[in-house]
Amino acid sequence: MEAPVCVRSATLADTGIINRIVERSIRIGCALDHRNHPLLVSDWLNRSPADFISSRLADPHFYLCVALLDDKPVGVGMVRVSGEILLCYVQPESFRRGVGRALMQTLEGWLRIRGVQHVHLNSTRTAEAFYRHLGYQQAALPGLCNGLQSVPLRKPLSSPAGQLDQGCKSAPR
Repeated sequence: MEAPVCVRSATLADTGIINRIVERSIRIGCALDHRNHPLLVSDWLNRSPADFISSRLADPHFYLCVALLDDKPVGVGMVRVSGEILLCYVQPESFRRGVGRALMQTLEGWLRIRGVQHVHLNSTRTAEAFYRHLGYQQAALPGLCNGLQSVPLRKPLSSPAGQLDQGCKSAPR
């Protein structure tokens, strides 16, 4: 039986693991998007350094969470109170295990509690099918964002709120 995914609020102690999850997900999981082009990979990775993460943790306009499988951090998500999903990254070995879905449900739930009516994001081509499966629809024509093809997606938040901080047993890392 598959272990349940647990999602909890991120802490400053998670900064290192968050950066590792983002890096592995970008390098391995998004290779079709960046085609292993060193400058594209470097630029993408430089968008979420440790100081960026720590500043968002201290800002009430952002919510950052970590997903765990068997008490091990395997995913990270971040949303802005404006309704924009900024991060949804999963360790490649944890793909297709419900981690991304759990992160998105948690982020959307955080927005619903704050009265946000629509959520939006810019998806890579690699992740587009995942987001569409969750009910996101194309909001504008695809374009380039930092040298990568990007698809603007949007979803109404009209269903009941999801759970936040699902009571993980593990201590923050």
